[in-house]
Amino acid sequence: MTDSKMTKLPKAVLTAAWAIALGAIAPMLDSTMMTIAIQQLTQTFATTLNVIQWAITGYVLALAIAVPISGWLMNHFNGKRIFIGAVIAFGITSVLAGFSWNVTSFIIFRLLQGFSAGIITPLMSTLLVKTAGPENLGRVMAIVSTPMIFGPILGPVLGGFILQVASWHWLFLINVGITLIAVPLMIHSLPNFEPFNRQSRLDGWGILMLSIMSATLIYGVSKAADYATFNNGETLLWVGIGVLMAVIYVIYDWRRQHQTVLPLNLFKHGQFAVASSGLFLANIAIMGPMLILPLFFQSFRHFTAIQAALAMMPQGIGMLVTRPLIGKWIDRFGAKRVVLLSLAVALIGSVPLMLMTDQTSMVWIALILFVRGISVGGINLPLTSDAYLGIPERQLAEAGVGINIIENVGSSFGSALIATIVATIGLGNHGTVQQQLAGFHAGFLVSVIVLLLLIGPALKLSQKK
Repeated sequence: MTDSKMTKLPKAVLTAAWAIALGAIAPMLDSTMMTIAIQQLTQTFATTLNVIQWAITGYVLALAIAVPISGWLMNHFNGKRIFIGAVIAFGITSVLAGFSWNVTSFIIFRLLQGFSAGIITPLMSTLLVKTAGPENLGRVMAIVSTPMIFGPILGPVLGGFILQVASWHWLFLINVGITLIAVPLMIHSLPNFEPFNRQSRLDGWGILMLSIMSATLIYGVSKAADYATFNNGETLLWVGIGVLMAVIYVIYDWRRQHQTVLPLNLFKHGQFAVASSGLFLANIAIMGPMLILPLFFQSFRHFTAIQAALAMMPQGIGMLVTRPLIGKWIDRFGAKRVVLLSLAVALIGSVPLMLMTDQTSMVWIALILFVRGISVGGINLPLTSDAYLGIPERQLAEAGVGINIIENVGSSFGSALIATIVATIGLGNHGTVQQQLAGFHAGFLVSVIVLLLLIGPALKLSQKK
């Protein structure tokens, strides 16, 4: 493949990719903006933090439940219509959330938002794989990563600005504007996507088991962070149910000869198995520190939530700088070289976090975060694109379901694991400054260890001459 061909995507593919990315921006922004509004929502609805927390936890659980259902929808209906319908549903539920009259209605509408987001997320990746073809997959995946980058970077900052000049209602009403722009563009730009496997039947039991498995695992590990230990009754109960459902699903899939919503023979494809394990580890290593870094700034620099969000922006800028290059490198060199190089950069940007103190220069921290941000896309994007290599078209929908479940559980487990370690070693809010610093250092050490473990799967990824 010549360099000239490498530098230009077909216009139809490029337009469709940007239209799909725009449709996914609202859910990505929404999930990150919510965290900054918790205090105002608690006061507005005259309720407790634990109750309001269900608006966030419920959103994630509803999203996890919807992911397996999205696979069946892609198999039986026009993917374009399903994706546009899910984006419209997200816009409508955003309006309802914005006009909530009490905390109960607010949580219900957040659940509906999360469910529609759970349809959007797997469709986003799967439809792009279908649109791009193997020769353009890396560059197109780089485009669709835009919402994932803008969400963590701009979500808290935009949310804080809205709360300053308006009210929490506009955190949701702003999604209407995004929907009104995205839907006409998608109607005009997206091709029709024929059902991937119309012959497949609705696997109701499989969907139910995977939904329960995902929801209980995510909820169980999230409770570990609340208790600052995995050895508590709620975590053991819910994670135990999740593991039990996973075992039952393995038996069920074997007895159904892999005619299920997530056929486990997908893992016989070498690249899918390797990339999936890599994605699980990557979400632990990347998402865990994303949770505790703002806490570090608020605890030791006494930053407000908006100031902490602004302090995180160098990492996002690093992600944006390399985003267009990574896609080209994946298509030209293959995933293996890109991931190995990015892991080296990630370690350079992560090891210094273990040495940060309350006296460390913010300029130095910004530089570290920028370097770390440079590596993020170079880890996640090649792993995602490699997961789809060699997957038959009739199994693309199921592959999308599997990848999303793995990423959701991995990011939740990583966040809970690192938050638990920080709280346990730092003795929560009762430890001395040195003890709390030791807790954060231990959390960053976990991220470094997982990055090193990622070298194993990276060595088995695809490469091109």
